[in-house]
Amino acid sequence: MTFETFLARALDDPDVLGVVLSGSQAREGAATAHSDHDVYVIVADGSAFPPRRDAVLDVAVMTLAQFREHALPGSDTAWNRYSFAYARVLKDTAPQEQGGIADLVTAKGTLSPEESRSLAPEALGAFLNSAYRSLKNDRAGDLLAARLDAADAVASYLTYVFALHGRVRPYNKYLAWELRHHPLSLPMWSHEELLPLLEAALSPETASAVRRLLNDLEPRARAAGHGEELDGWGDDLAFMRGR
Repeated sequence: MTFETFLARALDDPDVLGVVLSGSQAREGAATAHSDHDVYVIVADGSAFPPRRDAVLDVAVMTLAQFREHALPGSDTAWNRYSFAYARVLKDTAPQEQGGIADLVTAKGTLSPEESRSLAPEALGAFLNSAYRSLKNDRAGDLLAARLDAADAVASYLTYVFALHGRVRPYNKYLAWELRHHPLSLPMWSHEELLPLLEAALSPETASAVRRLLNDLEPRARAAGHGEELDGWGDDLAFMRGR
């Protein structure tokens, strides 16, 4: 079955309340010859619309109640939240007084101001913790541990930076695409500047790259009101800075 045939069937089915296209096919310029169509089909209770997974279609079927809870903070599917950033709503016949499909997709794919305020300092704290561990391991000559902790630091760093912008951290697969198509606010976070630095953090240059991430980030973090997270490290902050 082609995607076009599938979509025509879903659009014509009265039990289908919503169709959401996600994945590479929903992101301009991201699809390759190997990309399937990732689709969420939201159905009325009792619908027999079948899920599907093959080389062409990856169709997840859920009721409206299930979709309302899916990919939200604190749920066991919170990991899937970025799927709804830039997702395309192809059908939305859900009762609007309860919040339509498009509104739910927007809520999943972006951070509210309250979420950003809560998530950002937590992610900054995690970054600082992993950066400290990485630098200590590098000082001790344990280069594998240093790189593993640097990988954790990079993940938390990205969560923090995107939270500052009210955005969900992209999957690693889409990081380069996101930075090219939806740039962040400063040149230090551009595709050309940030990606080589992240790569260096996972290389023999781990310590210098982690310190640069920290030193470049510190004034922005303080400007965002997160100086307390930094100052809580006391004298260890000077070691982390490399000074």
